Amino acid sequence: MLEFSTLSKTWILDVDGTLVKHNGYKIDGYDTLLDGVKEFFEKLPQEDKVVLLTARREEYLEDLKKFLKENGIRYDYLLTDMPMGERILVNDRKPSGLDMAFAVNKDRDEFFDVEYKINEVL
Repeated sequence: MLEFSTLSKTWILDVDGTLVKHNGYKIDGYDTLLDGVKEFFEKLPQEDKVVLLTARREEYLEDLKKFLKENGIRYDYLLTDMPMGERILVNDRKPSGLDMAFAVNKDRDEFFDVEYKINEVL
């Protein structure tokens, strides 16, 4: 389980294979939300920001936005046309020693089981 400070967070999440079935929009003709995703989003504090990334081309953007809205998946930014390679996050560490970046890799199309708790102290 990840442990975080009480500070507001920025969540950077891939779409395909992480939140929805990978390439379901191509294979099935529609997206399918993965188990556990809705529950995860319901737990996110409203003050947290959500950035979604996808390699999908912009022509699929409106359908994806509609799907996310229908399923109650909130986001602040949705970036399309991302490269299919690795996603690399680099951030600083606060002078207090608090790490300001985390990375989680989950198996494609599997249950979304990112568990976290908020520490009461920084």
